[in-house]
Amino acid sequence: MRRRAYTTYFLPRDLHPAAWWVWALGLAAAASRTTNPWLLLTILAVAWYVVIARRSDAPWAMAFRMYLYLGGFIIAMRVLFRLVFGGAEGATIVLRLPEIPLPEWAAGIRLFGAVSAESLLGGLYDGLRLATMLICLGAANALANPKRLLKAMPPALYEIGTAVIVALSVFPQLAESVLRVRQARKLRGGLARGRFKALHAIVIPVLEDALDRSLRLAASMDSRGYGRAGRVEARARALTGLLMIAGLLGVCVGVYATLDGSTPRYLATPVLAGGLAVALVGFRLAGRRVHRTRYRPDRWHLAEVAAAGSGVAVAAVMFATSSVDPTNLNPSLINLSAPLLSWPPLAGVLLGVLPALITPPPAAEAVPA
Repeated sequence: MRRRAYTTYFLPRDLHPAAWWVWALGLAAAASRTTNPWLLLTILAVAWYVVIARRSDAPWAMAFRMYLYLGGFIIAMRVLFRLVFGGAEGATIVLRLPEIPLPEWAAGIRLFGAVSAESLLGGLYDGLRLATMLICLGAANALANPKRLLKAMPPALYEIGTAVIVALSVFPQLAESVLRVRQARKLRGGLARGRFKALHAIVIPVLEDALDRSLRLAASMDSRGYGRAGRVEARARALTGLLMIAGLLGVCVGVYATLDGSTPRYLATPVLAGGLAVALVGFRLAGRRVHRTRYRPDRWHLAEVAAAGSGVAVAAVMFATSSVDPTNLNPSLINLSAPLLSWPPLAGVLLGVLPALITPPPAAEAVPA
């Protein structure tokens, strides 16, 4: 009996999309707590390995490469800004550029000039942290099925969830359009030698394809009744909207205060808990006036709990170790030295690789006849 349960557990199937988002948000929350490049690179490696091991052949799974490119662009721009807008905060000057004088009304802004190693490293660390958080969200976008995620939305968030899911699927749709246009050009023998020469032959078909798909999506959603509003009293609608907005604002402030260690603690847990309570009341009232049925709703199983729990465990370990040894999580930019790496946060980050080992492989995409 145990043997049968073990083999059934690893049968190919797609995990619940919310499990992948909880896992990715846990990695992103852990990345927001550190500027240590070794930990950030480890988080990137964990996200990359899980995506390679558990992504399907669906179009949205091909968008992870675009997030990697965007992350590299963010890092380069952060370092470039330190070069252009002054990077002399520090004693170790590594580059001296000719400074451009500015008028008196632009006091406090400096163009070029001396550049210190401390400033460049600060830009590199900040850019790497932001890029890691973005790539973690890109990993969730590559692993989670956006259509199944829309189906799992609660009734109160269905209209907002529709807009969010459509926005999140922009990158996957662009990746699919680029892939289809490149394959069509290969079949036609229209490959140019240089990338820049072929750019004008790719951008216009991609934009045209994305526009056509958006129009088809809007037409299909309109035919299925999306955006239809029932008869609701103005007072009930205003009360529900006020509760939801106030609750979401409280959640945003509480999450920011929790992630930022310099924010007063009374703005962290109390505001987050109060915002969640108010938001849940608003969602409950809004859900009563939305009548929607689901065909074969997705269920959470042991694999979903394991995947989501690994992401939560990564964030919890990083939050716990940030108060024990903060110097290893945020290298000093005053006394330059090689970033140190301790075992507790590294072991916590490595917990994020568990979904690649203990979850079933994705189901193969059906090939149309």
